[in-house]
Amino acid sequence: MNFRHDFSKNVTFFILILFFPVFASGIQDYSRQEAQKVLRVISDIERESSRKTDDSLENISITESELNSYIAYRIEVEKAKVMKELRIKLFKKNRVEGKILIDLRGQEIPRFLRPQMNLYFGGKLEVKGGLVRLILKDLFLEDQRIDPKVLDFIIALAAKVENYKVWSIYDWFGLPYGIKDVQIQSHKAVFFY
Repeated sequence: MNFRHDFSKNVTFFILILFFPVFASGIQDYSRQEAQKVLRVISDIERESSRKTDDSLENISITESELNSYIAYRIEVEKAKVMKELRIKLFKKNRVEGKILIDLRGQEIPRFLRPQMNLYFGGKLEVKGGLVRLILKDLFLEDQRIDPKVLDFIIALAAKVENYKVWSIYDWFGLPYGIKDVQIQSHKAVFFY
């Protein structure tokens, strides 16, 4: 997976924060201006969706950089204890790759887990009937390929620490209010509402 190598060359700050429950906290460099743009887009979509009277769809594009800035902003604002970083790359045909920095220091964890871990993932975003999920193709813990069930275990640990409902990477999630479809393209996500 090339993402690990590309990312490590330009570390400055993944489906995903828009779609999955946030249990994140950390320090990531990001553009507040880009994060604010995404927040305005979310607000506009909610407002316009509540006023719509027909079934026509509008769309708006968010760049990879803007999405990563929004993710970093959410990580900072949520002030949680486990996920310190989530960085994603967007590719054609709904393909997504990402890096997640997990920090379990100070928590009771099994011996086989490290207190701090970098997870790298690759997969395809699937959208159907107002629901979304990420079909994982690749998952690495540092440089070792792992079974996605390990990520489910880490999610369960994080949910316990953060007092969130336990969920699975195999679960479908409702799209944010007003969003009807999402298409991932090269370096951008197109949201239909």
